[in-house]
Amino acid sequence: MPADLQVEEPARRLSAFAEVAGARESHVWDRAFGPWDLYFGVVWSATAAFVLGADSPGPAYRITAVALLALLVPCYLGLGRPLLLLDPGAAPRRSARYVGVALALFLPAAALAGETRLITFALAPQCFMLLPLRRAVGAVGLLCLLPVAGWALVWRPEGHAVFASGLGALVTFLFSAFFGAWIIRIIEQSRHRASLIAELDASREEVARLSAERGAHAERERMSREIHDTLAQGFTSLLMLVQAVQSELDTDPQGARRHLELMAVTARQNLAEARALVAGGAPADLDVGSLPDAVRRLAARHDPPAAVSVTGEVRPLAAVLEVVALRSCQESLANAAKHAGPQARCAVTLAYGASELTLTVRDTGRGFDPAAPAPGYGLRGLFARAAEVGGAAAVDSAASAGTTVTVTLPIR
Repeated sequence: MPADLQVEEPARRLSAFAEVAGARESHVWDRAFGPWDLYFGVVWSATAAFVLGADSPGPAYRITAVALLALLVPCYLGLGRPLLLLDPGAAPRRSARYVGVALALFLPAAALAGETRLITFALAPQCFMLLPLRRAVGAVGLLCLLPVAGWALVWRPEGHAVFASGLGALVTFLFSAFFGAWIIRIIEQSRHRASLIAELDASREEVARLSAERGAHAERERMSREIHDTLAQGFTSLLMLVQAVQSELDTDPQGARRHLELMAVTARQNLAEARALVAGGAPADLDVGSLPDAVRRLAARHDPPAAVSVTGEVRPLAAVLEVVALRSCQESLANAAKHAGPQARCAVTLAYGASELTLTVRDTGRGFDPAAPAPGYGLRGLFARAAEVGGAAAVDSAASAGTTVTVTLPIR
């Protein structure tokens, strides 16, 4: 992968992940916040009704307590609700300020009328929504316990009443702290899972994109090999035959006519290979016979014709193995025609074994150093073809000693 793509790709993945995760979380939160508004409104209305309907203290105290509770409504709408719509922890100072203002309005009202403590069921969830867990537990502790202390100091009730109210406040605090912490852990776990799901979705898209790129690259490689081993080799043979005809027109008309006939055969074969390539089918030689027949026809088109020997029990093999064997033979003969020299002779051996097929192409040409082969696609493609089907290829050559190409393919 190019360096610029390696740099841009992580940023692209993180951007996609953030976009997917943000869209999911904001969508779920917005959809779920309407019931919270309704819940807070119902709790506030019920608290005001209980305070105004109580027998004690006097009407002035109860109306004052309700007035203080009424101030919580604009405080919630102007400060609390916008903060609750933000991500948790997005504005810690503003959240702490809002909780402080709500406590300052609630505590005096709770000291005046004990019924106001019902609104704790609306204020406690807000503490857990806005504050970190430890601060939320501390705020809920103040919310539950301080009103009892203020009520006891203002009205000096009997001891058993203070005890009962304190016990109720403690139970409320423990209940709120336990379930608040539990719900927060569930929310954090859910967000973590949502993040993992979003990352998984982004990874799936990335895997799909990389798979498509890999498939396209593999298809380009396959087409490159097919074109090199068919059309390119055919055109190379035609050029070599044209040069031979040009040199023989005046001195060897018989040889020129033979090469012209070979040119026509090569051109027809190239046309058939082009059609097979477009149609995505098997090589043209394999369409009209067995692998040994295809190898013999290929060897007959070589100039001079190559000798072919077949050993072992000839039997149909998997199409992919026969294609690899035929293309390897074609590449080896083409290399011999280009590099071995005009006097070189070629021999092809096709050996059918119990568990493998061995193709050997030998020439008596000038040879080369296998450690430093001539640049080109041919040998690389030959090795790649064999490796793709679990086989192996080897080249044995030396200067002035000819070349032997051996391709071994497993028979499944």
